[in-house]
Amino acid sequence: MKERAGLVTMKGNPLVLLGEEVKVGNAAPEFTVVANDLKPVKFSSFRGKVCIISSVPSLDTPICDMSTRRFNQEAADLGPNVAILTISMDLPFAQARWCGTAGITGVQTLSDHRDASFGTAYGVLLKELRLLARAVFVVDRDGIVRYVELVDEIAKEPDYDAALEAVKKLT
Repeated sequence: MKERAGLVTMKGNPLVLLGEEVKVGNAAPEFTVVANDLKPVKFSSFRGKVCIISSVPSLDTPICDMSTRRFNQEAADLGPNVAILTISMDLPFAQARWCGTAGITGVQTLSDHRDASFGTAYGVLLKELRLLARAVFVVDRDGIVRYVELVDEIAKEPDYDAALEAVKKLT
């Protein structure tokens, strides 16, 4: 598996990403993750919708909590033709608990804990931690990647405005 170093840090310490880099214009790679009800979910099931994929290390950390709440807030203004997915290595039980506590209804949380299918397909699996790097991908209705942000420091928030602007251009 391809290793990419020097792109992401955690508190200033460099980490290694596993998997291929996904770039704007690429066909969005297929992956299978686990929903909160433990059923498998294929990314292709969202075809026909614009998708925001927010990759986070863990919902139980402050920045991941904040970014998922922010995307949940924005969901109402984006309409039914936009799917917002937050993917982490958290267990589905933990994601369901977190969503219930946080009142999350506009974002679907999905777990990559089983196979790291998403993390390796999108090149955001952190080798040292077996967690996902913080990143945002916007995929159009036809499955083409239209926006990518790999956040260089895990302790930083993504550029919400840039991601949302990319979505609005597609809706």
